[in-house]
Amino acid sequence: MALKIMILGANGFIGSALTNAILRERDWEVYGIDLSDNKLGELPRERRFHFVEGDITINKEWVEYHVKKCDVVVPLVAIANPAQYVTHPLRVFELDFEANLAVVRHCVKYGKRLIFPSTSELYGMSPDAVLDEETSPLVYGPINKQRWIYAASKQLLDRVIYAYGVRDSLDYTLFRPFNFIGPNLDNIEEPKEGSSRVFTQFLSNVLYRRPFKLVDGGLQKRSFTYIDDAMECLLTIIENSGGRATRRIFNIGNPDNCVSIRELAERTIRIAQEFPELREAAKSTEIIDVSAGEYYGKYYQDIQVRVPAIEAARRDLGWQPHTDLDTAIRRTIDFYVKIGSFNPLNAAVSGL
Repeated sequence: MALKIMILGANGFIGSALTNAILRERDWEVYGIDLSDNKLGELPRERRFHFVEGDITINKEWVEYHVKKCDVVVPLVAIANPAQYVTHPLRVFELDFEANLAVVRHCVKYGKRLIFPSTSELYGMSPDAVLDEETSPLVYGPINKQRWIYAASKQLLDRVIYAYGVRDSLDYTLFRPFNFIGPNLDNIEEPKEGSSRVFTQFLSNVLYRRPFKLVDGGLQKRSFTYIDDAMECLLTIIENSGGRATRRIFNIGNPDNCVSIRELAERTIRIAQEFPELREAAKSTEIIDVSAGEYYGKYYQDIQVRVPAIEAARRDLGWQPHTDLDTAIRRTIDFYVKIGSFNPLNAAVSGL
């Protein structure tokens, strides 16, 4: 019997990629909800895909009904960008913790399997060179650095979910994404300085011929993971053959793609020049340095290095990322070129 999968936030970057992957590679049914469906536009509304435009904080009865109806629940609704942690910390807590806690409790009540997105941010400023799901300490800054409210909210939910597993035998898997990139990442035609994902911001800046602003020199290192690789891992987790993912935590990342933000900027400019539509804009793109205080404000504190241990996923899920960073960048840019995002008229219409 085919699984019924509920995806909250089905139109987001991960949600839309997961919905596509399920409909393409599995015979499962998907029940999705989100505020819009622009990233799902090409998916036919057929017997295996059911979508509702709505808000999980408002459409609470729909959410509970479908938790009860489905086999697996994947809650992907969250505010997940550093500028929002700094400027709207309470909004982050209310959505990322409180709204998701209600979903977790529904899963406990109805005995449903929960696939919950933790975060690589949860490790904070851990001193470990490689971040392990079971042993790495979770280290945050002082209370006046409000950016940590996101990581703290996620950590508390991880602990609550774990406790429900111990007390009530909740069938869960926590997965921790490490800087996923790929097609449909964000809308690059609506750049949000300081709040978009870093790679989205870089692509927007190429489109609008704006300089790349590197916070504190762009020395921070991140491990960038191609979205298709990540979806292979998530499908295996959802399938859960032999219960191998039950009550487990898995990092999903590519340690081989660990580079500094400065190197990501340089690679993006270099690879963008391979595309005729972008060549001149990319050649003229500058890289400038700004301070964290200037870019994010006084409540910000950064993480210098973030490299995942993925031995658990390799050993127990048989998963291995295989897309190198240049390929991931190239495929992402190619997606936006093909949908016309880099048409020079876009910038002209905006008066830029």
